Amino acid sequence: MCKSLVNKYNVAGPRYTNYPTVPYRNINTFSLQQWKHSLQKSFKESNISEGLSLYLHLPFCESLCTFCGCHKRITKRHEVELPYIKALLKEWSLYIALLETKPKIKELHLGGGTPTFFSPENLKFLISELLKVSDCAANYEFSFEGHPNNTTEAHLQTLFDLGFRRVSFGVQDYNIKVQNAINRIQPFENVKRVTNLARKIGYTSVGHDIIFGLPFQTESDVVETIKKTEALLPDRLAFYSYAHVPWIKGNGQRGYRDEDLPSAASKRLQYETGKALLEKVGYIEIGMDHFALQTDALYKAMQNETLHRNFMGYTASKTQTMIGLGASSISDSWYGFAQNVKSIEAYYHLIEQNIIPVYRGHILNTEDLTIRKHILNLMCHFKTSWLTTELTFSELPEVLIKLKEFETDGLLEFQRKQVTVTEKGKPFIRNICMAFDVLLQRKRPETQLFSMTI
Repeated sequence: MCKSLVNKYNVAGPRYTNYPTVPYRNINTFSLQQWKHSLQKSFKESNISEGLSLYLHLPFCESLCTFCGCHKRITKRHEVELPYIKALLKEWSLYIALLETKPKIKELHLGGGTPTFFSPENLKFLISELLKVSDCAANYEFSFEGHPNNTTEAHLQTLFDLGFRRVSFGVQDYNIKVQNAINRIQPFENVKRVTNLARKIGYTSVGHDIIFGLPFQTESDVVETIKKTEALLPDRLAFYSYAHVPWIKGNGQRGYRDEDLPSAASKRLQYETGKALLEKVGYIEIGMDHFALQTDALYKAMQNETLHRNFMGYTASKTQTMIGLGASSISDSWYGFAQNVKSIEAYYHLIEQNIIPVYRGHILNTEDLTIRKHILNLMCHFKTSWLTTELTFSELPEVLIKLKEFETDGLLEFQRKQVTVTEKGKPFIRNICMAFDVLLQRKRPETQLFSMTI
């Protein structure tokens, strides 16, 4: 990656988990009733053909990892488990009543927080009760995030027996100095134990999450972490850039100083070195931040151009409808987004009142939907086109002018009414998506709202 290009394009920008991004959503005119209508419309269109995705946010952690940007509640009191599970089930019953038809679950994911904070028995109760009022779609996929330090054989076996076949473990980095800085102490032996256990039980996809750009992290730390990862050869990897946004996440990311973070140049080397090592091992880059072996479903989805991206990250199949349950969860009907209240107490209060606990969201207009398709195409397939009228929009000429600069820098190539991101351009995919983000172009934020793109 050319240093001059890094200097040129290393600006604050969205990660485009979805579009429009948070600062540009019409939260002031959004209403719960609008969200319900949008969800009912999407569900009727897609439940029979696709099914839906279900995300369960389990927010409890026993200790605070200072790199984490997720909504969580730090506690060692495990008596919080059952009341929260009962609230999740009540929320699901509210959605079941709204949808009127028995939903088919295509994807179910347990995220957090720390899902394995919950006991195997309580997780079994949660999933069993959810499935009593739902059907499983053909080729469904159930997955969860596990903490290597507290994921037990009972966790893995219980969830496997319920239909889970994919698990991801947060590794971040194996250097003890880095682990101390982010308050995430977990020896390689713990990761090895749970990885081998999952495979022994029969999980078909085991993933590891690795982060570069962490405080005190060096290029050699990344090399060592990937060498240890190679010894376990997980089926897929998330190789993330650390997003330093303490102005959003508060004290959680203030456990170290800004000067403890690697420079932009050092971070660039960490990424380049890590990517080269992963490719040497046999991993293929999938979209942004993800790598997979050729035997994994994520790689096959990329080859078949069925790769999809939503609030749960990259998925091997598309679902138009995604419902998030739990405090802070985000739902997506394709036509609109809705986020639940973040406070667990506020969440409980609304659930007790039989109210779906949404507090903000956005209903997409025609332009939003068009831009969203372009950004999704770029994020999943590294290309997009405007061959059909449904993919054109009023400011397309201005966008094409911006894209010409990326072409000059060798980051993308133009074909007839189509652009394709080059191998050189893949690290700059967020910047390329920003060219399509007409809302961002019309009104740049006056303060830094996003992490740096590189």
